[in-house]
Amino acid sequence: MKRLHLSRMDKKIGGVCGGIGETYDIDPTLVRLIMVFLCFATAIVPVVLTYVVAWAIMPKEA
Repeated sequence: MKRLHLSRMDKKIGGVCGGIGETYDIDPTLVRLIMVFLCFATAIVPVVLTYVVAWAIMPKEA
């Protein structure tokens, strides 16, 4: 079973989207595009807050 982690290789800001993409075998660029769409759909603040919390609690890649 794969564990969710921050990506070391595929990160732009914190590695959250890269880690999600690696864990679920999805292209990290697609995850980033979904995040941008959600930012505009939800007035930015909830998604940015969620990203910061995920960045703080997700472990780094071993």
